[in-house]
This record gives sequence, C-alpha cells and structure tokens, in this order.
Amino acid sequence: MNSKRWQRIAFAACLCAIPWIGTATALVMGVFFSLLIGNPWPRKTARFSKIILQLSVVGLGFGLGLDEVIRTGRDSVVYTVVGIGSTLMLGHFLGRVFKTDRNTSLLITFGTAICGGSAIAAMAPVLNAQDDETAVALATVFTLNSVALLLFPVIGHLLRLDQAVFGTWAGLAIHDTSSVVGATSLYGARALAIGTTVKLTRAIWITPVVMGTAVLRKTGQKAGIPLFIIGFVLAATARTCLPQYGRYWGELSALAKECLVVTLFLVGAGLNRDVLGRVGVRPLLQGITLWLMVSGLTLVALTFVGIH
Repeated sequence: MNSKRWQRIAFAACLCAIPWIGTATALVMGVFFSLLIGNPWPRKTARFSKIILQLSVVGLGFGLGLDEVIRTGRDSVVYTVVGIGSTLMLGHFLGRVFKTDRNTSLLITFGTAICGGSAIAAMAPVLNAQDDETAVALATVFTLNSVALLLFPVIGHLLRLDQAVFGTWAGLAIHDTSSVVGATSLYGARALAIGTTVKLTRAIWITPVVMGTAVLRKTGQKAGIPLFIIGFVLAATARTCLPQYGRYWGELSALAKECLVVTLFLVGAGLNRDVLGRVGVRPLLQGITLWLMVSGLTLVALTFVGIH
C-alpha cells in the first residue's frame, strides 16, 4: 500500500474520531497530522473548512436570541471602531519599523484589525498584491490564529476572566472567526455567544474599509457583507420569532458546534511545512508584535479600565 493511501486512511480515521474530541484537540490533531503524516488533500480541506465554518456560524445563530445579538453588537461597536482604527495605525508604524514589504505589511495589518484571512483576501485585489505577498500575510495570520485558539483560554483561566469579558476579548483580539469560535467554545456557552457576535460585528467592517481603500487608491474594488453574517442574524431572528420550535433550534445549534470541531481539524491540517516556509522573519515579527500589543491593550481596557 503506497504512502498516499495510508495518508488518506489515517485522515479518514481522524475524522471518524471527531465526535469524541473537543475543539482544541481537533486543532492540535490536525496540525500534528499535517506536519508528521501529511495532508493528502490540502486544497480540498482548505475549501471545505471555509464552507463548514460559515455553515457552523449560521447554525450558532439558532442558539441565540435576536435581542442578545443586537445588544452585544451595539455594546461592542465603540471599542470595535476604536480597536480597528488603532490597529491600522499601529500596524502601519510597525511595518516601517520592521521594514516589511509594503503590501505584505498592509495585508497583515488589515487581517489583524478586522477578520484575518477574509480581510486579507478582500483587500489583496485593492492593493494589487502579488500572490507571494498574499501567501505570506495569510501564513502569518494563520499561524498566529492557531496559537491564539490554544493560548487565550489558558490566559483567561489564569486571570479568572468571566465569560462576558473573555468572549469580548477573544472577539476583538483574535484574527479569524474559526479561532474566535474555537477559543470561546472552550471557555463556556456565554463566552461563545458573545465572542461570535462581537467577531461578526467586527467582520462587517471588511466592507467599508475595503471600499474606502479602493476609493483612495482609485481601483474601483467593491465588497459586500459576507453572506454567513447575514445567515447568522437570520438564524437568531428565526429562533426569536418562532420560539415554539425551540427544540429544533437547539439541535441545529448543537450540530453547528460539532461541525466546528471538524472545521478546526481541517484548519489545523492546513498548517503544513509549505505554509510555515512562507512566513518570513520580518512579517512574522510584525504580526506577532502587532497581535501582542492589540491583545494586551484590549485586555487591559476590558479588565482594568472597565469597558464591558
């Protein structure tokens, strides 16, 4: 039996184990599988992980009331705007300090400020970024995302953060939706609900930032609100307007959480040697420094200044 077939069998065996493991275990298992055995379907898993993640986010909406979504989104608007603006300015400054390639620096900054890979993908055409510049930015953000999913819950427990503060912190300071949902699901149901809503509120800013940059650069690039965010709001609306079907909404929400575990395994399986090889020293230093500063300042604001 050739090595490729063994890889596929092992990959299928890991997927069969998904119902009995948690989100963090799934991510770690995916990373180790990819680095030690090798992902037999890297392109397919990358595509399916995005699809399953978006469906999972929509499904999580069935577990929340519309009033909770609106309240959390409204309460997070001010520090979302302040956080995004501050991150963009700080990222621009750090790009010059570390002398990172201009487009790569901007893409890492946008990814950190707004929504990780989604923001990078939306912004790349506006900047006329080359494939290698986009790849380096994605690899940098992807690597930090994997670290955040595992590190944030540990820090939260060490500092004894309540679920509301932790969910808000994760939603504001972690790059991608997958890692926000993964980290908050490890922390608790309330943290998951708040973190997901705050993160999606933050992701909406992809549209105005991309359009504003396009106007400044005169590229004519357009961007719309991601459909899975609309689906999340519609799911919460359905739960609120049709409470008699609460049992089914709960089952859909539970299914979404199981799908999230699959997503994180696929995300981990995408962190291969090629991805790590694309991350240069300067972009990585910029990405780490920016992320640590944003995470630290956000946590200080939430816990000591009293922004809740």
